[in-house]
Amino acid sequence: MQTIISENFMEIIGIIVAVALLIIYALLKKSEKKEIIKYQVESKPEVKPVKPAVKPIEKIEEAKPEELIEQVQTPEAVLPINRKKRKLAPHDKITKDDFATFKGIKILIAEDNIINQKVIAGLLSTSGINITIANDGQEALNILENDSNFSIIFMDAHMPIMDGFQATRAIRKNQKYDHIPIVALSGDTAADDIRNMLNVGMEGHIEKPLKMDALYDIIYVYTTGRESQNNSEESHVSSEFDSEKGLEICGGDKNFYLEILSDFTTKYSDSANVIQKLINASDSISANKMLLDISGVAANIGADDLHEIAVNLKNSISNPTDLEYINNLKNYKRALLQVCEAIKEYSQTK
Repeated sequence: MQTIISENFMEIIGIIVAVALLIIYALLKKSEKKEIIKYQVESKPEVKPVKPAVKPIEKIEEAKPEELIEQVQTPEAVLPINRKKRKLAPHDKITKDDFATFKGIKILIAEDNIINQKVIAGLLSTSGINITIANDGQEALNILENDSNFSIIFMDAHMPIMDGFQATRAIRKNQKYDHIPIVALSGDTAADDIRNMLNVGMEGHIEKPLKMDALYDIIYVYTTGRESQNNSEESHVSSEFDSEKGLEICGGDKNFYLEILSDFTTKYSDSANVIQKLINASDSISANKMLLDISGVAANIGADDLHEIAVNLKNSISNPTDLEYINNLKNYKRALLQVCEAIKEYSQTK
């Protein structure tokens, strides 16, 4: 009996130990699983957002028309010189006879098309306007080299050998021709085409085929209305100087008048550059004195326009900081060149 109890007791103890071991094993497994999960969470690598390889497309604002115009301005664009112009007077429909108003002026027409040459020559044939025709840009330059006393140059944009753009650039590089306005003669009417013409130094544009009113208006604006010359050898009335007035001031003594003209060109032909140097050196006193002398002599020889321009320049250099004198100096330089060339032409005929 005792043996049976002892055997049962040992079985119970064995069962209890086995159950305890199973519980301990289960607890250990659960604890190990928690540690694994914790390790996985803590050691998970940080995922950073990947930057795109290409920058996002930004909204591009459309450029304003005036900004586009600035962008296409060429670095060689020529700043316009303030060539003398007069305000266009109202008029009725222009006829061929109306061009007689411009009798005595000289026009250079650079045009390679023979038909266009004939049309222009025909329109002006009875006007008394002196017309010189060049067949290309190079021929126009050759003509100017021998005679620069033109009131206007009409320049065809597209010509063989040298086109109107090349010829205009060459003309604008020579200060000897600063007094001559150049007007484009072209069938190109697009804004870009016209802007390119202005950029190289042309003053304006006349569309082909020619319209009589447009031609009249351009000639009117760029002439003074005093170009007509008296056929008398004793008189030379032009926009540059009035020899009849100058002779009267000199008591009708032609030799004395010619001597004054010669002295004027010898002493003052380079006065624009001298005045600029005096202004740069802040020597306004000397510049004023020179301009006072020039304005007086200009009045005595009959160069009234030059007299007025010299007075305006003299008044403006008293305060050079406002920069008004710059335009006045350009006007003076142009007028002085015109007077000197007109004096030379006048003197050669006497």
